[in-house]
Amino acid sequence: MKKVAIIMGSTSDLPVMQEALDILKGFDIEVEVDIVSAHRTPDKLFDYGKNAHTRGISVIIAGAGGAAHLPGMIASLSPLPVIGVPVKSSNSIDGWDSILSILQMPGGVPVATVALNGAKNAGILAAQIIGASDKAVLDRIIAYKESLKAKVEEGAENLKK
Repeated sequence: MKKVAIIMGSTSDLPVMQEALDILKGFDIEVEVDIVSAHRTPDKLFDYGKNAHTRGISVIIAGAGGAAHLPGMIASLSPLPVIGVPVKSSNSIDGWDSILSILQMPGGVPVATVALNGAKNAGILAAQIIGASDKAVLDRIIAYKESLKAKVEEGAENLKK
């Protein structure tokens, strides 16, 4: 079973990151959740980034607010794909500092970046990465996307009534 790690800089990020956790559980993907602060627990960050792949992790979702160094630092240490979730936090400049800190990575250290507070999309993207090599997960993603389509079509039909 492939596993996704969801990490964040502090518990204050959990309300946003919960959406990634919920969507991944809906796809029946095992999830590991932890607090890994780039600034307050740097030794833990280094250990986590260097060793996540040895624990069966396939994708890391890293959420961070403010200066948002967590996703980039994890990406610099890990051979795994990293998806960054910029979090609009209390010390944020309307979220732009987080977005740009995660988005503007140097060549060679990619971080896939989703929208501000876009943890749900991070979870979907992680599932799609796993689904590229796991047919059962791929089938659940296809069914999920069909349910989105059906919901839109139902809404359109309800407008005509």
